[in-house]
Amino acid sequence: MSAHDARHPLADLDETVHQRARLGILAILNETKEADFTHLKTALGLTDGNLGRHLEVLGEAGHVTLRKGSDGRRNRTWVRITAKGRRALRMEVESLRQLLMITER
Repeated sequence: MSAHDARHPLADLDETVHQRARLGILAILNETKEADFTHLKTALGLTDGNLGRHLEVLGEAGHVTLRKGSDGRRNRTWVRITAKGRRALRMEVESLRQLLMITER
């Protein structure tokens, strides 16, 4: 197979994961057991509605789960990355590494 026949790393980027906010959500969740909605919103500089929509997309894809509850004072939503979400994040990072290798040649 020639270099012209090889699949370009851009073809492997996952549109669901690659979007900046969703990539950030998965990266933060990958570092911890779970994070609450307010932490994610603040860390990523998102509005409630914007974060809610991104979590909906990631949830529909099976990358995160949401748990609603109370901390005793107020209702809260906790978000956790799934095994599928961890795999998707790893694959996305690997695709980005491959892309960097090409650009550094």
